[in-house]
Amino acid sequence: MTQNDTELTARLAREHGISEGAVTAVLDALRRGGGTMAQFSHVDFGGMSQWSSGMTMVGDMFNGSLKAKLNAIAGELSAYLRDHPAEGRNDDTNVSYRSAGLATAGSWWPDEFGSPSAAGSQNHMRYAAFNEKRRLVIDDHGNTIIYDTGDHRISGVSQSQSTDTTLTFVSQHGVVSVSDLQRVDAA
Repeated sequence: MTQNDTELTARLAREHGISEGAVTAVLDALRRGGGTMAQFSHVDFGGMSQWSSGMTMVGDMFNGSLKAKLNAIAGELSAYLRDHPAEGRNDDTNVSYRSAGLATAGSWWPDEFGSPSAAGSQNHMRYAAFNEKRRLVIDDHGNTIIYDTGDHRISGVSQSQSTDTTLTFVSQHGVVSVSDLQRVDAA
């Protein structure tokens, strides 16, 4: 971390009454999410949490003040990364969150896709984005569906906490719903 990172995380931790480690977890996740989204797990946010502009989820999902705290912290850190791109660089910018075991689980997606640019799982769904192949693969309870992502370069994934479990993805164009993508049967 740079000196600016350290000063910013310390200030945000003080202002929001949260540990510096929690702020650092958000900053690291934002770096991996290209500065526009974060998926991470930290006890100060109730466990698994997600943030992108307009969407905030914390592990303690009914804790509105904790959501507001994450939204304020992530919003300021996102702006910081946008204003300081050299300080926002990270060697692992392609994957915002990778579930434990996913990298060693064997390719549940078609082998010809190679390594995903973004991958994860939530609520019995797995997803992997392949920007170079313009494909998104979703496995929902063993039902694998492949989508054409068009010109979207997916950098993150989020799932609403509503009952319809709508998947939305973050690309260079903003948020895109899986329902907006064309389903394809072939790689």
